[in-house]
Amino acid sequence: MEDAPIILVVEDDHLLQAVVEEALSEGGFQIIIAPSGEKAMELLDTSGEKYRALVTDINLGRDRLNGWEVARHAREINPAFPVIYMSGDSAEDWASLGVPNSIMLPKPFAPAQLLTAVSQLLNNVPPSTT
Repeated sequence: MEDAPIILVVEDDHLLQAVVEEALSEGGFQIIIAPSGEKAMELLDTSGEKYRALVTDINLGRDRLNGWEVARHAREINPAFPVIYMSGDSAEDWASLGVPNSIMLPKPFAPAQLLTAVSQLLNNVPPSTT
């Protein structure tokens, strides 16, 4: 598992954290969970190059950074950074607020859909040489 791609998951709901973590772990990925947009930005700033993809909820709490902002920040670090958004109520904003070449998973979704989305994006991005 040590060589497994590391996925940064940004989700403030503990139940969804567990579902996402289980689905991706069973799919062969390592998971780092950030419970807020602020923590995700901190992780990206300190070691963004180690993450192979970002899976983020859109709404991460009132008066907090949201998933749109986290994804844009990830793309500032790496313009090809794979991004998967998850949302129960903001999916209609994806076309205008989401980063290009990302995937939106409307909640609720099946764990297999998440795994497919991550795999699809990773297959389209060459591995980092760092």
